[in-house]
Amino acid sequence: MSWRWPAPFVIDIEVLPAHIDGLGHVNNVVYVGWLEDCAWRHSQSLGLGLDEYRRLDRAMAVLRHEIDYLASARLGERLQMGTWVVESHRGLKMTRRFQLLRPADGVTLLSAQTTFACIELSSGRPRRMPEAFMERYGRALIDV
Repeated sequence: MSWRWPAPFVIDIEVLPAHIDGLGHVNNVVYVGWLEDCAWRHSQSLGLGLDEYRRLDRAMAVLRHEIDYLASARLGERLQMGTWVVESHRGLKMTRRFQLLRPADGVTLLSAQTTFACIELSSGRPRRMPEAFMERYGRALIDV
């Protein structure tokens, strides 16, 4: 298995019947859900879960997803999604990269990038990241 960059945060995924569309493979909307799940679990591992977001009145909201669907996932397959924080823009934005692998044959099924903006939860307006975000997401930041 080959990760594009070192030391990803990784989640395991099993393809279930609910993930399959009429074409017999995982529906594209499901992949977006997996991206979100992976990003949230990584944030939580850094100590930035919903409770901390609420306490700080800040959150990272999706601005843009860019997804390259490279191969199909099918029912019963076991997959791994890795993520990396690759950019932080002056405390306002953050970019994550993702890679979805099928360990059985090492094939990359998906490559993605998501750009997030920091918002104030109480107003929904863009705001600078609090120090806790800068420090904790900064720990996960890699050079690509």
